[in-house]
Amino acid sequence: MAETLALVDYGAGNIRSVENALKAAGAQGVVVTADPSVVRAADRIVLPGVGAFKACVGALRCVSGLVEAMEERVLVGGAPFLGICVGMQLLADRGVEHGVTDGLGWIGGEVRVIEPADSTIKVPHMGWNDVAPMPHTGAAELLDAGEAYFLHSYHFVPEQGAHVAAMSDHGGGIVAAVARDNILGVQFHPEKSQAYGLALLARFLEWKP
Repeated sequence: MAETLALVDYGAGNIRSVENALKAAGAQGVVVTADPSVVRAADRIVLPGVGAFKACVGALRCVSGLVEAMEERVLVGGAPFLGICVGMQLLADRGVEHGVTDGLGWIGGEVRVIEPADSTIKVPHMGWNDVAPMPHTGAAELLDAGEAYFLHSYHFVPEQGAHVAAMSDHGGGIVAAVARDNILGVQFHPEKSQAYGLALLARFLEWKP
């Protein structure tokens, strides 16, 4: 029987693009949902996100029981989890965009505005850039060196270097991915990263952390 993959729809992500990319990568049981009971029973969970940290975390928490269902299935049940862009940033303890806002707190750290050391480097960080995996993380097998598509003005600064799964560069180091246990978050957009992104999604669909 095909696995069920819950693609969490809380009104703050480019859901259809991610859904299409997951299906192109081989997913058969994708369910677009905000239903806590579906999330609680899913084999895998993907959390996309586009926009401001504060708005996204607010939208997620507005769906009664959704955060609790995600925590039960991922933190307790061990289901493989992928956060994309702001969906990755929401894993942090807090974000500072439009005021300090608590995140999910699954991976310690803070989401801060990008401040390039070179003043000629523009923010947002937009377009194709290198992804350099860090082999020490538990999700190292999911990440290859290559180029992916980024679009963001804020970046995740983890408290522990052990949670940095990949780096990029935009006038200084930018965390491109974070990971711990059965959790992977990527700052770039796999659904916009062509062959590189589809390969990552395909590996996530087979991941058994």
